[in-house]
Amino acid sequence: MTKYKILRLALLGALVSVPATSAIAKEKAMKDKAMMAKVEIPAPPAGKGQVVFWRPSAMGMAIRCTIREGGKMIGRVGNGKYFIMTAEPGAHKYTTKTEATDELNIEVEPDETTFVKCKIAAGIMAGRPNLSPSTKADFDAKAGKLKLQDAAEMEEAMKEDEAEMTKPK
Repeated sequence: MTKYKILRLALLGALVSVPATSAIAKEKAMKDKAMMAKVEIPAPPAGKGQVVFWRPSAMGMAIRCTIREGGKMIGRVGNGKYFIMTAEPGAHKYTTKTEATDELNIEVEPDETTFVKCKIAAGIMAGRPNLSPSTKADFDAKAGKLKLQDAAEMEEAMKEDEAEMTKPK
């Protein structure tokens, strides 16, 4: 091949790759914008506090974090989901369990929102849930990938859990 043909092919290749690169950059920018999407968390009712329980999309996709207080199920978050719970101000102890139990003590303040992240770690037979304090900034960083837990589905799960807990053994 002559130098002229090689140069022409190189130039043609560069011209063809520019639109593809531009399309990839646009797609990445759109994904980044979606990732930064804000989820508006409403203010808690006057004099009450609220807790946002959330679970990032990650390992253990089939495992849900069932959250309890005083042995009673208060909610459940699946992979990439969150829910908001109104709470009385004061000390609260939340637990979650699969093959291991994890607990988190938090102080709910009146008129404030507290964030709690549930992450699933590797376990022997099933993933191990871990509850940890979080921040609005952590929540907002993942908000584009989070969806509000379906309230009807969670209510049904709570009824089933209550029936299971009160069933004679």
